[in-house]
This record gives sequence, C-alpha cells and structure tokens, in this order.
Amino acid sequence: MPELPEVETVRDGLARLVVGARVRDVEVLRDYSVRRHDGGPAAFADQLRGRRLAAAARRGKFLWLPVGQDAALLAHLGMSGQLLVRDGADPWVHPHLRVRMHLEDAPSGATALDFVDQRTFGHLAVVDLAPTPDGAPGGLGTDRPAVPEPVAHIARDLLDPVLATGTPGREAVVAAIRRRRTGVKRALLDQTVVSGIGNIYADEALWRARLHFARATDAMRPGDVRRALDAAEEVMREALVQGGTSFDSLYVNVNGASGYFSRSLAVYGREGEPCPRCGTPVRRDAFMNRSAFTCPVCQRRPRDGRW
Repeated sequence: MPELPEVETVRDGLARLVVGARVRDVEVLRDYSVRRHDGGPAAFADQLRGRRLAAAARRGKFLWLPVGQDAALLAHLGMSGQLLVRDGADPWVHPHLRVRMHLEDAPSGATALDFVDQRTFGHLAVVDLAPTPDGAPGGLGTDRPAVPEPVAHIARDLLDPVLATGTPGREAVVAAIRRRRTGVKRALLDQTVVSGIGNIYADEALWRARLHFARATDAMRPGDVRRALDAAEEVMREALVQGGTSFDSLYVNVNGASGYFSRSLAVYGREGEPCPRCGTPVRRDAFMNRSAFTCPVCQRRPRDGRW
C-alpha cells in the first residue's frame, strides 16, 4: 500500500501539472471506485463538471484538490490506486482505468486526469470541507484552513511543519504515544496519533532507532520515542527524494514512473539477508496479519515488551 512518501510524490505531481485546470467532463467506468460519494456516479460527475482544481493537499495517505470554497475532490489510493496525468499526445487507455476526468486550461497542457486501480480498494469522492479547530493549515501542500470531513479524524504527519522536531506538536505526539499501552510499532501505525507511517517505514524507522517493534510504549523514555519519530521522519524524507518505494508496477507517480527507495531499505522484506549495520541475518515475525522485519542484535527483543 502506498505510504506517505508515495502519496506526497503524487500530490506534488498534481500540484505542478493539474492545479488551475477546469474539469470539462467526467467518465466513471467503474461505479465501485466512487462508492463513497453520496449520490453515486452521476452525482459525482455533476459536482465536478465546470469546477477548477485548486491547490493539491494531503493529510497522511489522503489526497484532495479543492473544487470551490466548501468542497474538494478527495482520493485515497488504497493498495493499487494511481492518479495519472494525460495529455493529447497520450491517448492510451489503461486496462484498469476506473475514472477519467477530462481537463482544460491546465498550465501543463494536460487534457485528462485518470484514476487507475487494479485491486479497486481505492476511491474518489467529492466531499465537504471542514475548518480545522486550530485554524492551522489543513493539509500539507495548501494554506487552506480546512480539511475534507472524512479526513478530520486523521492526525497530522511528521512532514507537517506543525509537528516539526522540537515543536509543541511533536512533543504532544511523544506524550500521546507514551500514554498508550501497546507496542511501539502499533503506535506508529495508529493514524489517529501520527499519520502516514505504514508497515515499510515503521520497520525502517525502528531499525534506525535500534528499537524492537514490541517495546511497550508506556515503558519508553521520552527520548526513545523522539528517536523513533525522528527516524521515521528521516527515512520518509529520504524516500521522498527517490520518489517513494515501488515493489511492482502498482505504485507510480502521476507520470507513471516508479520510485526507487526499495533499493535503500535496510530490513523490510529482507528476511535472512545480513543487517547493513552488524551483519546478523534479518528476522521476520508475524505482525497484525502482516510482517515485521528486525535485526535480532541491533533491535533486541525485550522480555514481555519492557526493559
């Protein structure tokens, strides 16, 4: 599933290529891809026709483009969703095309924005915008003090200036994690605490911070939690520079290009391979119907989750 660096890469592409364009027409080729839009496919298309796409924004793994003062086109990519920018010289129709938005007046010359989704877990919807309680920017990439209502419960992410290292926002996240009675990886994956960290980057961050995923959060020192958050921010910023992590063709940017951070992963998906730091074979454990990858030496497993 795309995580924060992948979604931010897509957001940046939308901001550069389609912001300012007007939606001339909309084709919904699979109704299920707009299942969360009230009123169904016809209403979805009607609410977009004639609207201009404003600043591309993101909170966690959600993307949106305001289409007026009180509404936005909201996208969640799910496991395989792609937003691909097309132009007149690129008439190809992807076999998993679900929604096509025909554009005009795009500064880049783009003529269409396609939503492609092989596994169909992603979705699009036109939703209401809701002001944020603190009046701060609603989502990374925009100064609008609003977020889509379905996203209002999602916490800010570590790339958001409000949560910069040393700020009250970052310290509030540290305190929230320490209040939980769970393992540190579960806390990092909790989108109501801090958003955008998925399975890949949680494993990579904990390896960098030399913390085992089962460490009990209520027994962690504040400095240990800060170290985990700093490592998560660091690994995601590095992934962002490389366009995110692609293991197959299901994650691409708006131009259809893959990310290359998978080549820099230290432990995720590398069971049995040597730890880059000490050479010990990487271990895989079952974790929440997924996997957790650790170095048994660098990330010593605590007894009962505590030290």
